[in-house]
Amino acid sequence: MRMRLREGVVLVALAVALASCGGRQPLKPVEGQKLPAVPVGAATAPTAQDLTTPSTQARPERNVELLTQSKPRGDDEFDLPPESTPQ
Repeated sequence: MRMRLREGVVLVALAVALASCGGRQPLKPVEGQKLPAVPVGAATAPTAQDLTTPSTQARPERNVELLTQSKPRGDDEFDLPPESTPQ
């Protein structure tokens, strides 16, 4: 039991150590490979920062408007009662 606990602690410590050693340098292309092609209509090729920054469409801003007053629900023409006997 004690040995298993020790192995678990060592495993968690190793995982934390590996997760915390990520690089912080700017991205560079691998040697021998070229950058992506210039998109049609663009003046220059996109940089690594341009490629890794999500667009507004990918991460839309949240609408934080809160409901301040309750309102009665309007009529729903598609809210039909169930059929009496299924066929």
